[in-house]
Amino acid sequence: MNSCAGAVKDANASNRESRIMLELANKRIVLGLTGGIACYKLAEFVRRAGEHGATIDVVMTPAATQFITPVTMQALSGRPVFIDPWDARVPNNMAHINLTRGADAILIAPASTDFMAKLAHGMADDLLSTLCVARGDCPLLIAPAMNREMWLNPATQRNVALLRQDGVQLLGPAEGEQACGEVGSGRMIEPDQILAELIAFFQPKVLEGQRVLITAGPTSERIDPVRVITNRSSGKTGFAIAQAAREAGAEVILISGPTPLPTPYGVTRIPVESARQMHAAVMQHASSSDVFISVAAVADWHVVNRSDQKLKKTAAGGAPQLEFGPNPDILAEVAALQTGPWCVGFAAETENLVEHAEAKRRRKGVPLLVGNLAQHVMDADITELVLFEDAGRTSLTPQPKLQAARALVREIARRLPKTNNT
Repeated sequence: MNSCAGAVKDANASNRESRIMLELANKRIVLGLTGGIACYKLAEFVRRAGEHGATIDVVMTPAATQFITPVTMQALSGRPVFIDPWDARVPNNMAHINLTRGADAILIAPASTDFMAKLAHGMADDLLSTLCVARGDCPLLIAPAMNREMWLNPATQRNVALLRQDGVQLLGPAEGEQACGEVGSGRMIEPDQILAELIAFFQPKVLEGQRVLITAGPTSERIDPVRVITNRSSGKTGFAIAQAAREAGAEVILISGPTPLPTPYGVTRIPVESARQMHAAVMQHASSSDVFISVAAVADWHVVNRSDQKLKKTAAGGAPQLEFGPNPDILAEVAALQTGPWCVGFAAETENLVEHAEAKRRRKGVPLLVGNLAQHVMDADITELVLFEDAGRTSLTPQPKLQAARALVREIARRLPKTNNT
């Protein structure tokens, strides 16, 4: 490669790193591949994990090499691939010992039925199974991949129970169409979901055991079947908080207005359109939730005289006369519940942030309100959050929305009542 091409490559790599948070920086992962057609998907996982800063050491069973080559995995990881338990490249021929020492986690993906049986019963007849037995306190995560009948087989389910009892974390499996053409449980979760689960594994579980209800995105109020009144909320902040809360160990229900954002893995999403639909969905789940985070940009009014047919422009060009009625105050209503969740409100202001946000917090009756200036965060990936509470206000460092969401989740966890934050 000439120097000019090398400079372009370095610049492209730098640009990618500037767009991707290095969420696995300084993490060394031992990735084990067992025999299954899903092996080909791990090529994408290795590439993506590397972009997030991870160092990946790939170990393959002989069966895995029938589906993807060691050369491919070496090219993507930039490191030697190991298959032979007697590999002479490792000092003292002890790859089964050396590979896991200092590793932050072992990830087996795809994990076949046969390999899960080996793990459950402590069998060690190849390099990958042997290093798992010899891993010491290195965490083990597995992403099962098999035919639906193999997954549902009683022996497999007994092995799953044993693995969970031993502290092994299962990622999936998912339901869907399988390589054999059948449909059901047993499909390996997708590479981006495995990556999300791996990143989540390393996040502090400050909301373990909590049930968190979150609203996000805009609401949409119909004028007629084709026209609506809405706002510019992207939903990014609410979706980032949902992801951060799930990473922190919470069960998360996300009630979202119209937005094309993908649902964070492991989060239950309830789609709604109008403010009244959002109100109904929130009230259905509020009493059974521990924390309610009201992030959505909810419309204050709805159109009372909306039309069932498309409104036509008149010859005179006059605008339709719209009548508005108030929408429910979702946050205030949840905050007033006798046995309701601990509430967090949001305020996106355009001026006088301190004055307006503090007034809103007191008006809604919530212990914590998060404020920011809308013109600074609309359509932006960086946000600055200011926390308002009885003790005063605290400004969090401006940062990407997911990092800001994680910081906010930690702040919420510290403020939860002792009886609620177990």
